[in-house]
Amino acid sequence: MKLEKMDAFFATRLNGYDEHMMMEIEGAKEFYPYTAALLPPKHDAYVLDLGCGTGIELEYYFTLNGKASVVGIDLSADMLSALKQKFSDRKIKLICGSYFDVPFETNCFDAAVSVESLHHFTAAQKLKLYKKLNIALTDNGYFVLTDYFADSEEAEHFYFSELERLKSEQRLEPNVFYHYDTPLTVEHEIEVLKKAGFSDVQIMRSWEATYTILAH
Repeated sequence: MKLEKMDAFFATRLNGYDEHMMMEIEGAKEFYPYTAALLPPKHDAYVLDLGCGTGIELEYYFTLNGKASVVGIDLSADMLSALKQKFSDRKIKLICGSYFDVPFETNCFDAAVSVESLHHFTAAQKLKLYKKLNIALTDNGYFVLTDYFADSEEAEHFYFSELERLKSEQRLEPNVFYHYDTPLTVEHEIEVLKKAGFSDVQIMRSWEATYTILAH
């Protein structure tokens, strides 16, 4: 397979993206509203969405809490444009960039959320991100992560090895994000969250390979 840069991959698949996510991913019709329901209901809630894409989870969240303020970060300008059209009447700030590089405000977000985005990155990359995220949350703030995970350590190792093989074979730039799924096991994900400073990390629900994790 030929690897595509992350932003280009999603830009070329924008048409029909929402329908694909909802129809093709096991449990999506349940885990998107379930994730949204875990976000704060108070009207002045301030929420950070990592890899917000077209904002499927926000559709459900704004139905529950139309007065919340959201900061959404995504690599794809096209995805953010589609999201902006959906929520022109909501309090939402959109940032086009990598959530690894974008600075977060300190001690300000009531919650953070990420749905089907973080399964492209290494434990080391996530550790830095989660440390930054932990500092960005208020004392009572929390992180809701809904993503899919590898079913074994062997599978996890294969995904990362295969990505490196493809990048080498195709002579790709080393420090660029390419679209290729490299999920950790859910156990390793929880380990990274705890190393980053989240003391209470729980699996809330699962749908086949997709889990919702709540981290305080």
